[in-house]
Amino acid sequence: MRKFRLRLIHLTRIKYLTRKRISYLLTLDQSLELIYLKKPSEISSLFNIPSKKATFIYQSLHSIDLINQIKADSLSCYIVTYFDPYFPNQLKNIPDPPYVIYAKGNLTLLKETKSLSIIGTRNPTVYGKYKVEHFVNPLVNNKWLIVSGMARGIDSFAHEATLRLGGQTITVLGNGFNHIYPKENKEIFNEIVKNGLAISEYSPDIKPERYFFPERNRIISGLTKGTIVIESGEKSGTLITVDQALEQGREVYVVPGELFTKQTLGNNKLIQQGGKLILNTDDIEEDFY
Repeated sequence: MRKFRLRLIHLTRIKYLTRKRISYLLTLDQSLELIYLKKPSEISSLFNIPSKKATFIYQSLHSIDLINQIKADSLSCYIVTYFDPYFPNQLKNIPDPPYVIYAKGNLTLLKETKSLSIIGTRNPTVYGKYKVEHFVNPLVNNKWLIVSGMARGIDSFAHEATLRLGGQTITVLGNGFNHIYPKENKEIFNEIVKNGLAISEYSPDIKPERYFFPERNRIISGLTKGTIVIESGEKSGTLITVDQALEQGREVYVVPGELFTKQTLGNNKLIQQGGKLILNTDDIEEDFY
């Protein structure tokens, strides 16, 4: 099992070996051993990719430096694979789960099922923080774990309010732990690591990329029973998380917005489309009791 874990972690670190390709490998060989025996030409044929990419994969498969980096990372953070006991069951059931999660903090929070995600715009209204606190305070008092993405605005408000009340929170990053983004949230990150849990599917040295954030959103919604939309513009990235939550069969709760405020136009449209309008946490908790 230990060798299998190392192989799986190793494969996820190799460029061009996407989750889809790793899934394919697992259907062919549950031990993940055979890929290490293949020549570049065989790798090219296996994945129907150009020889240049196949050669890169071959070289990475036999890179001692890459293996040593994985071992070094395991000393600075937890590395949890899809097949490990701590991997969240809720996350296993989404359409495209990560095969590996890097974690810092209280790892037991990954098994907490009484959880909700709170999301919203990076440019909230002056009332955004009050809206977050209106929902976070009673949720924390009722022992709900709060999940968000540590972005500017609503995400940060959600983590800060939860921590201030002594509640449990998980942040899901779109980057590795060695490159915290946004930089001004380093203090929040440290507080979460101390009193909650930070996770990422990206290894510690991976810098943030624009396309990582929509990808990580599936984990934010996938970890929880439902997603609360505090404020969202009409074309906000928040709506990507909503789409993923719906695809995953999760509940979507929407705070009604002001008619002439651009930061809440997305909320009102979500309500038009069938999102559940919520005024307080009773509107959420009635679905679970």
